[in-house]
Amino acid sequence: MDWHLLGLSFITVFLSELGDKSQLAAIALGGNSKSPRAVFLGAAAALLVASLLGVIVGEETAQLLPAQWVKIVAAVGFAVMAVRLLLPTSDSTEDAN
Repeated sequence: MDWHLLGLSFITVFLSELGDKSQLAAIALGGNSKSPRAVFLGAAAALLVASLLGVIVGEETAQLLPAQWVKIVAAVGFAVMAVRLLLPTSDSTEDAN
């Protein structure tokens, strides 16, 4: 087992999930629930499955494409999301008027 990679993955995912929508959803569900243990187990299982899917897709993608291309595609994807978040949508401009 590569303990360095395990620790790096844990820290990266843990820090990226702080304040994330999924954490806010877990807070809301936990606050409204009489069984916070069920909320924790459901949220942990969902994060586990989502991470498993990400690793499987990443591994398969790395088999098909060079790592440089995957990094470029990820960078372009994040740039597109950032631009979309910065630009106002037609709904928000109508609300402002």
